Amino acid sequence: MSVDAVGGVWRYAMDLAAGLSRVGYRFTFVGFGPEPSPAQSSEAERIGQLLWRDAPLDWTTDDETQLDRIPQLLSEIVESAGIDLVHLNLPSQAAGLTLDVPVLVVSHSCVVTWFAGVRGTPVPPDWEWQFRRNRDGMTAADAVIAPSQSHAQMLRQSYGEIEGLEVVLNGSNLEVEPVAKEHVVFAAGRWWDDGKNGALLDAAAAETNWPVVMAGTQNGPNGQHLALHNVEALGHVPHDELARRVAQAAILASPSRYEPFGLAPLEAARAGAALVLADIATYRELWDGAALFAAPDDAAGFAAAINRLADDDDLRADYAQRAKARSARYSIDAQVTAMQDVYDGLLQPAHERGA
Repeated sequence: MSVDAVGGVWRYAMDLAAGLSRVGYRFTFVGFGPEPSPAQSSEAERIGQLLWRDAPLDWTTDDETQLDRIPQLLSEIVESAGIDLVHLNLPSQAAGLTLDVPVLVVSHSCVVTWFAGVRGTPVPPDWEWQFRRNRDGMTAADAVIAPSQSHAQMLRQSYGEIEGLEVVLNGSNLEVEPVAKEHVVFAAGRWWDDGKNGALLDAAAAETNWPVVMAGTQNGPNGQHLALHNVEALGHVPHDELARRVAQAAILASPSRYEPFGLAPLEAARAGAALVLADIATYRELWDGAALFAAPDDAAGFAAAINRLADDDDLRADYAQRAKARSARYSIDAQVTAMQDVYDGLLQPAHERGA
């Protein structure tokens, strides 16, 4: 399974692999991009073998040729480690890959759908190779997974029909001890990413009756930066500390313009927070009826939705209960069961799975 140490793929990979390990799968993790922290390395090595290779993530480089070495690196590991199934968490990593074992790719997000969702445009001409690499990777794969129906639809709109495209909803295994909720609005994300829309929440915070706390990096790998003025900005927060903050906050806000799934609302819902979410297709699919929504370009509307919950204890408790009930749909156990079905199908002899 390919991993990176930069974004949400790490949490996805560790939680899913830990669950699948309990039903007999063994994992070799192959990392690309910036190296993991000691804590991340230790976590991965408790589940399986961790290898790190010198190649960038597609969304962190402007030099496509730096990705050319990935097929050879993967092929060598498949052969030396006796791999039976390859699970790649960037579709572009399957471009040019020729193996005798089945390959599954997961589109957690991509530059092409990001531009469609955030800018409403195709990728710029100098990034058109992103479209080609991703399309080639999805074509080469034996299965393509999206984390929501909404993201699957965005993939079809951006790339055309994709053979073997399936949806496996993400999950969370976050367990928190019940604690007294604080009158705080919490948010978590890579705030340097315009898709996370942190500037809107910062603007809304000037009008909220409760303080807003934002956890996550403000500086991106390619020089991106988001200045925050009206919130308490925590910067990068380790996962254990993040879980503690989520457990304490009475309201979780996510203003994202682009979100293929969205782990922060799920973890907050499991912890008993009420949700205020951007009114985008993914969040409507997952949380309609269990959250308050505001347009992702309306800071005043976001502040009003937050204040509506902050000012009404009964309403806030009602929406917290709704969110917690809905979160039961998105468990790690359900995700593991669904992904095990995909894995088992791919591991059938080729003639039995129609390859």
